Amino acid sequence: MIRHSVILKLKETISHESKKAFFDAVDKLKEIPDVKTFEVLNQISPKNKFEYGISMEFENQEQYDTYSNHPAHLDFIQNFWIPNVEDFLEIDYTLYNN
Repeated sequence: MIRHSVILKLKETISHESKKAFFDAVDKLKEIPDVKTFEVLNQISPKNKFEYGISMEFENQEQYDTYSNHPAHLDFIQNFWIPNVEDFLEIDYTLYNN
């Protein structure tokens, strides 16, 4: 299992309409095949500058790679992510095995 998480801060200049369009587009990412346990989260800790999180799971690396290269994901990056995100941190996890 791979858990893909992106923690982000939107640009301060983003309009209400653009913010709504951004999150509507985020929500469509869960329709890409093999995306599991999809969540959009509000970040509440005062310990960092990020505002939101997007988290999803994949059964294996092949599914994650397919998602990463899927036309809908690439379109999202070009048309919503790049114009609206100020900063982000991407973390991809697998289960820790001692």
